[in-house]
Amino acid sequence: MKETNKKIQEVLEQKENQQKQESEIHSDQAKSADEILEEEIQIGLHEHKRPPIRLFFSAFSAGLEVGFSVFLLGIFHHLFAGSVSESTLTIILALGYTIGFIFIVIGRSELFTEHTTLATLPVLNKLASVKSLGKVWGVVYAGNILGGYLFALMLMYMVQGMNLMDMKDMEEIALKLTKPSSIHIFVSAIIAGWLMGLLSWLVTASKETISRIFIVTLITAVIGIAHLHHSIVGSIEVFAGFLLSDKISFMDYLRVQGISTLGNAIGGVVFVAVLKYAHVRPNEKNEDRFSYFN
Repeated sequence: MKETNKKIQEVLEQKENQQKQESEIHSDQAKSADEILEEEIQIGLHEHKRPPIRLFFSAFSAGLEVGFSVFLLGIFHHLFAGSVSESTLTIILALGYTIGFIFIVIGRSELFTEHTTLATLPVLNKLASVKSLGKVWGVVYAGNILGGYLFALMLMYMVQGMNLMDMKDMEEIALKLTKPSSIHIFVSAIIAGWLMGLLSWLVTASKETISRIFIVTLITAVIGIAHLHHSIVGSIEVFAGFLLSDKISFMDYLRVQGISTLGNAIGGVVFVAVLKYAHVRPNEKNEDRFSYFN
């Protein structure tokens, strides 16, 4: 009897070890496009079902956190402008640009330019309505902008009371966004929204925090190097410039902000959400897995 129990125990242990090995092998494999889409839809549905007040505070937090990108831009510009070449300065500023996005993505706060893709996918999959999409976008956008305004006000007082940066630094940073023509801002914003949608997709595809940080750094550094128009970071940059410089008017801010927002939305929806969904469409079995959200 004891020998029989021992054999049974050995068989069970062998099966358990085999299952662990299979699990480890599977965990090392990259996620398929179907798995990424399914996870993106789940995340998007969670935000559609989330109470608006919680969504707002998460977005408000993101608006504050992404302000640290602008904070580092001002400090790095103050430290290195005039002492390094223009190309070197651009790279340094781009690296500073990434920090706020790392805070948001790893800390899981809500950013409008990610939700142009995330919140759209459940609508494409007929699990959420266009009205619900408008609500999510509106709440997240409002929270991001208001958080950004508060950070811009804090920047104004830091410029006046500390030697970390000065008015000229914020003025030059803002003018890089206000000087281009409206059509150039629009195309720039589409590309930035496209990149942010890809960021959301690639972060979901990643399994480790280190790889996610690398992806966020890589993609947002591209936005920073190219001076692309991001409607949330750009809002802080230009609004702070408006508060500190006579060369930037409130109409300049409204023009850049309006065009950037529209371009970001088009980039995230058309070039990521629609195209990814078109070639990685969930089959009927996968759609059933999401039915409990309805």
